[in-house]
This record gives sequence, structure tokens and C-alpha cells, in this order.
Amino acid sequence: MNETKHSIQGQDRRIRSFVRREGRLTPGQQRALDELWPGLGLAFETPLSLTEAFGRSVPVTLEIGFGNGASLAEMAAQDPHSDFIGIEVHRPGVGRLLMELERRSIGNVRVFCHDAVEVLEDKIPDASLDRVLLFFPDPWPKKKHHKRRILQPSFVALIARKLKPGGVFHMATDWEPYARHMLEVMDASPAFVNCSGKGHYSPRPEYRPVTKFERRGQRLGHGVWDLLYRRA
Repeated sequence: MNETKHSIQGQDRRIRSFVRREGRLTPGQQRALDELWPGLGLAFETPLSLTEAFGRSVPVTLEIGFGNGASLAEMAAQDPHSDFIGIEVHRPGVGRLLMELERRSIGNVRVFCHDAVEVLEDKIPDASLDRVLLFFPDPWPKKKHHKRRILQPSFVALIARKLKPGGVFHMATDWEPYARHMLEVMDASPAFVNCSGKGHYSPRPEYRPVTKFERRGQRLGHGVWDLLYRRA
């Protein structure tokens, strides 16, 4: 599952929607972090200019919690005239993405290895993103853990600030109760309009790759729900 954390506005403490379960880095992932990060990584401590980071001014997509990076690399390869920022807290996933970007000579991706909410709050300019992606976040299925779900009203308001007017927030989940939660939270936001009409899910856009886990789930009869909302 792709994971990050969120903060509840008005409260001093942060409620994490991820648990760090970082496994051991493979030699290839470690090499990628050592050699490729200086050119493709974005340090949280360094001021960010999107134009300077990519050397051009084109539409920018940000993916929150990209996991192993396979989908992000594929989307970037298929859309070379756009730029992509990926955020992931787990270093093995970051290393694996960097390896894939090198293998496929993909140059339109930059990466944060940091908490997504802090990156959004402190590094991403308001009204600068054309699209935000949140694919298969941790559903935290137990009721007592629902407060850990990243998709909360305060997080939606943060995303709305960072998107350009008309920009799209695209979510996907394979957990139906979480899909219903997403639908309820998003339809209640005055900042967004459901692209498929209030109360409705959206067909999977062609730009979202089908992951191997998704294909396995489809064979087992599991569903996947996509939600697309446009910034009002």
C-alpha cells in the first residue's frame, strides 16, 4: 500500500496514516540512491522552484505515496510533455523508482523522500499543480484506525490549495468501504466537483496503469474504484 500521513488542522499533534516498515535496501537500490538522487531527488531542506527543478514550465502531476514507482515511471514515460513529482517515505521504493527511471531514460520525474503533508504544506506553491494522484493508500480498515486515513477534510482542503483551478484530484482504492469514505468526504468539499456526478465513481482513465496487484485482484474478482474530482 502507498502511504503517507496527514495533520488535523487545529490540533497540535499529527496523526500518521503510515507506519514505517522499511525493509533492507538491495545493492541496486542503494547504488541508485547514492548515484541518482543528486540529479533526481528533491531535498526537503532546499527551497523548491518547479521551473528550476525541471528546467521548463509544463503541466505538473504530483503522486502521493508511489510505492515501488512502477506506475509513476510508466505515466511519465507515456507523457513526456508533462513533469511529475513523486512522494514516498520508504527508501527502498524510492531506490527502485530511481533504478527504473535510469533503466528507461525517463527524465521528467523528481522525487521527495519525505512526509507528503509536510511537502505539500511547505514546498509546493499554491495553485501550481495540474493533477494530484493518490493511488491505493492504506485503507486502515478497523474502525478505531479510521482517523489515520489520509483522506480527511483537512487533507482535501490542502490539496485544493495546491491545485490550479480546473486541476484534477484522482484517487483509486481496492477497498470498497474506503471508496465510500472517499466519496463522502470529497462530495462534501465545496472546493471540488465530481467529474462523474455527485455520488458516482469514475471509469479508470487510460493514463492510470493497471498494477500487477490490481490484475491479480481482478482475477480474484476484487474491485477497484477510481474517483476523479475537478478543482472548482
